[in-house]
Amino acid sequence: MTSDQNERVSERGGGSENPLAVPAATMVIMHRDPAGGAPKILMMERVKSMAFAGGAAVFPGGKVDQADFDFAAALPRDVTLGLDVPEVAARLAVIRETIEEAGLALGLHGVEDPANCDEARRALHDGEILGEVLSAQGWTPDLQKLVPWARWRPPTFERVSRVFDTRFYLVDAGGAQLNAVVDATENKRLFWASAAETLRLADEGKVKIIFPTRRNLERLAQFDSFDRAAAHAAEYPVETVLTFIDERPDGRYLCIEGRHGYPVTEEALDTALRG
Repeated sequence: MTSDQNERVSERGGGSENPLAVPAATMVIMHRDPAGGAPKILMMERVKSMAFAGGAAVFPGGKVDQADFDFAAALPRDVTLGLDVPEVAARLAVIRETIEEAGLALGLHGVEDPANCDEARRALHDGEILGEVLSAQGWTPDLQKLVPWARWRPPTFERVSRVFDTRFYLVDAGGAQLNAVVDATENKRLFWASAAETLRLADEGKVKIIFPTRRNLERLAQFDSFDRAAAHAAEYPVETVLTFIDERPDGRYLCIEGRHGYPVTEEALDTALRG
């Protein structure tokens, strides 16, 4: 991977550079509740054996592969919307990962039913690259459907199993019934729940959520529609969220800065799950 495919991010309060992290992307799929409640969001519970966030409920997503960068670099400007290659590659990666993990083809032109993508899913699982799969299906990327929401990256002093530089995107799944299907390899269960419902399940000990997922669910829980969440996102241009540890008389806290739009910016370190 070339140096222009990653970005270095300085640690809070210091001049040192962090080592390059693995680029990743995740999709927050917001489905309109037919009962009129808050949007349902697709969560997937990972198998416990996974090195990162094993056993946790997360949004669909994963690493940005070299093939995603290659595909991004080859796309014409009218498709890329003038975005740079790392940004386009991240959006392509999360489109691919969501097909692979959940069996939903979102963020694409030419798709009649997002849940009708079994052939594309099998091809990706068999090792075909996304560009070839989309061409075979007659689909093209619709990158504007992915609304930038956040970007998270733990700094070097965090002792986590892997360091990912993860971009989060909101996607409006509308009101149609979407039958997401677990891949049964990395993930063992899929469920649709509002942000508040998933937080409640975590507080009741029924699901496990890591620190970034909890903070994003708390932020999402403020909104009763995709449009309102997207409008909020537009008010907070994406900057990298760096966690830091604050030493206090009553203990150590894992924190983020308050400028990113999150209603909760800290949690006691001994209760915070970090992957």
